[in-house]
Amino acid sequence: MSVVTRPNLWTLARSGQPIDSAELAAAVEEQVSLPPDDFRTRLLVRDALDALRTYWGDARMSGWLADRTDRTAVETAWHADMGEPGFASIRGRLMDATRSETLLQFLRELGSSISAPARLEIGGSAALILAVGLTRQTDDIDAVDEIPPAIRTDHALLNQLASRYALRLAHFQSHYLPEDWRTRVHSLGRFGKLDVFLIDPLDVLLSKLFSVRPKDLDDLRAAMPIVGADPFQERFRRAGGLLASEAKLRSNAERNWYILFGQALPG
Repeated sequence: MSVVTRPNLWTLARSGQPIDSAELAAAVEEQVSLPPDDFRTRLLVRDALDALRTYWGDARMSGWLADRTDRTAVETAWHADMGEPGFASIRGRLMDATRSETLLQFLRELGSSISAPARLEIGGSAALILAVGLTRQTDDIDAVDEIPPAIRTDHALLNQLASRYALRLAHFQSHYLPEDWRTRVHSLGRFGKLDVFLIDPLDVLLSKLFSVRPKDLDDLRAAMPIVGADPFQERFRRAGGLLASEAKLRSNAERNWYILFGQALPG
């Protein structure tokens, strides 16, 4: 059984990726518990705490500090005289990641509330969060082609779920997915009357390869170490030809492929 390790503070700072605020707070606390370190690490701790206060606000920051058994050590590290900031980019990368458990709770409540059986095929970032543990914030659970009638007509239910989970059902067209994608979907399980399937992570990422949106490139960058460059490139060779035949989509893919791998898109 594989063990999921929590990223340390330096890993988060150097990732160039969005950072979950709770994950950063845990990494700071872990770093403070270690023996005194070099100046740059102490500066990173200070700047990370400054970023958390700016992102969370004083009330949330005070609540977090109040729950710390090592509060004195954390505050000492925070208020140390370290001079000018050295890691100013951290604040701009902070977000509250959407948890897989939040997505599952949404689906359980949705499935136990609808009046007729329905099937939901999920792609997008929600599928990556559920399938490979991508650290991302998302407002949408993206269904393929359309939201089932049993769900989309119940506006009161959807609005209630949106207000409580900060999630809404959306949809995208399947022609943006690679060839034979439907043969590779995975069952996530049955949630009440709702059968949920996930688009294969490599197919989700391949669809993002052809996107012009920066957030899709960021998902590719973050997920590549998880899924592996070789399996992704093989999936492109096997199933990306139809998408690559469209000039605009191919242009997007060429740029994203070069950024990811430093190579020209395969013919």
